[in-house]
Amino acid sequence: MRFEFATATRIMFGPGAAQKVATLAAQLGNQPLVVTGQHPERIEWLVRQLHPLSLSPMLFSFHGEPTLDTARAGVQQARAAGCDLVIGVGGGSVLDAAKAIAALLANGGDPLDYLEVVGRGQPLTKPSLPCITVPTTAGTGSEVTRNAVLGSPEHRVKASLRSPFMLPALAIVDPELTYSAPPDVTAATGLDALTQCIEPFVSSRANPLTDAVCREGMQRAARSLRRAFIDGNDAAARADMALASLMGGLALANAGLGAVHGFAGPIGGMFTAPHGAICARLLPPVMQANHLAMQQRAPDSPAIARYDEIARLLTGDPSAQAADGVAWVSALIEAVRIPRLAVFAVTPNDISEIVRNAQQASSMKANPIQLTSDELAAILHQAL
Repeated sequence: MRFEFATATRIMFGPGAAQKVATLAAQLGNQPLVVTGQHPERIEWLVRQLHPLSLSPMLFSFHGEPTLDTARAGVQQARAAGCDLVIGVGGGSVLDAAKAIAALLANGGDPLDYLEVVGRGQPLTKPSLPCITVPTTAGTGSEVTRNAVLGSPEHRVKASLRSPFMLPALAIVDPELTYSAPPDVTAATGLDALTQCIEPFVSSRANPLTDAVCREGMQRAARSLRRAFIDGNDAAARADMALASLMGGLALANAGLGAVHGFAGPIGGMFTAPHGAICARLLPPVMQANHLAMQQRAPDSPAIARYDEIARLLTGDPSAQAADGVAWVSALIEAVRIPRLAVFAVTPNDISEIVRNAQQASSMKANPIQLTSDELAAILHQAL
């Protein structure tokens, strides 16, 4: 047995952990670029922390999901201000932008020099500038992953900058920062977190360490996602979901993902849709298709039994089987009101293009079995 496990240099978790951001930032740099979303006023608490330590933050805010131009603009602003540290505070999109900017500041060049799929795919050769990631949603686990997803509107696709050099220097996960997330965001990001605990668990690259965090993450999401959706101030539920998200990030960074995320990148590049909502709608049909395909073409695959274990972890029923897990996830998706893909303007006419693009996605490579074009198309039809 051979495997590796890599993550952020340091992880801090717990209510109130965000109060230590500035003190720890002062140990890593002198001039921080603070990356955040479209409402920079939401991080005034951090600005107030930084000023007494003689750290004058340069704010970089953007709207939506990061694109190549987002990364370019962030790098330009950071260089002009002489920034030697990047702090990302926000959802997964913000953290991805922060990691991309930190990597490009250290390595130079353009994002397309290093981007997968549509770029030149050159390796990053230098460690990123020190990067602190502070998530405000419980979903992507981006605070501990080694990649950054960037959209390329020109190519109608989302692809990754990816390198071990992109692992953050410090991840600070404070569940209290997620309390203000509205129910729809809680639902979509929470289902992304659940997906990122399920896919690495059945991945062709799974290992004992990722298995352990996936099991724990699935159980926490199963008992707490609905509760956090119903009551955003449920402290125990928010802590569970923050942990499930962190665990999903740890797992995917070391064991890969699967067909759900293989689809999610192309769909996210072609349509304006929340990443978590895409993953949520695809998760049940992918689970079902993978299990059936393995029974038919790979009956000795250990992932077959893992889908039964997933069902037991999610339902709490020791006799549950794979189909029960699919039914449980489907019921959860309806309970938290995740829209179908058709709501985001995905139509049957788009399916062939999505399938072609998904087959080239890096996430698809770790799926427990190679699905056929017809199987992939059937998954999409079920999610519309």
